Amino acid sequence: MTKHNTHRAAGRARNGATRYAYKGLGGAAMLGTVVVGSAFAAQSATAAPIAEAPAAPTTNAAAPVEISTAHSSEISTLLSSTSTLYQGKKGDRVEALQTLLNAEGANLEVDGKFGPRTNDAVLDYQSENGLQVDGRVGPETRGSLSGGVSTSSAKAESSSDSSDSEKSSSKSSSRSGESIVDAARQYIGVDYDWAGSSPSGFDCSGLTQYVYAQFGIDLPHSSSKQASGGDRISQSEAQPGDLVVWPGHIGIYAGNGKVVDAGSSKGSVSERSIWGNPSFVTYR
Repeated sequence: MTKHNTHRAAGRARNGATRYAYKGLGGAAMLGTVVVGSAFAAQSATAAPIAEAPAAPTTNAAAPVEISTAHSSEISTLLSSTSTLYQGKKGDRVEALQTLLNAEGANLEVDGKFGPRTNDAVLDYQSENGLQVDGRVGPETRGSLSGGVSTSSAKAESSSDSSDSEKSSSKSSSRSGESIVDAARQYIGVDYDWAGSSPSGFDCSGLTQYVYAQFGIDLPHSSSKQASGGDRISQSEAQPGDLVVWPGHIGIYAGNGKVVDAGSSKGSVSERSIWGNPSFVTYR
């Protein structure tokens, strides 16, 4: 990806130190000098001017700004407490982002405005660090910039997404199961017909095969094979639409202790209370 370097500028070297302008999260501008390994030091407004060495040759990259450990933690924590940042956003969290980008070599004004230059700096950082290059500062970019502080936030968002997915899957399964039961109920009253597998007449496995086929589930015309083809579950785990299995007989669980089945004893498809001690099978 082509680098956007409009946000980077040359630094000035003096006696092994880097001279910089920094604007704190509170908005006050400070001019100071940072020696490698030191914290920020404010320069007195009344101090005598200090002679500077001749300007270094112009380059395309600014020297990274050193941030004290305590201040870095404060900034990183602030950044990690936000949702995704992107161009157009404003505020303290954007100031934190700009400060951390400057620590990586950008040369941004820390003004709390996520404008084109901040966007270019984000794009460059993402490209240089193997992240998705989209200009959006989400969990991965926040975590990378803040040295892992955003990890818990990323995990929380991931956990939330996973939880939402599981809930959605559960709701979808429930709706499908109820739809299976509703489809089976349409054939209540249809005559029992040994080996029958159509609305003109059903046997037990013919009914389950016909109904399940409407939902893309291909079952063999055999109660024993249908029972062995799914997953055995307990009655407490059973949901409407699962199969209720007796030796030589099978039906569709309707919930609340009921089953829809084509039984020879009843002579037709009916919905009735479950009897005995059947097993339960699911194709979910």
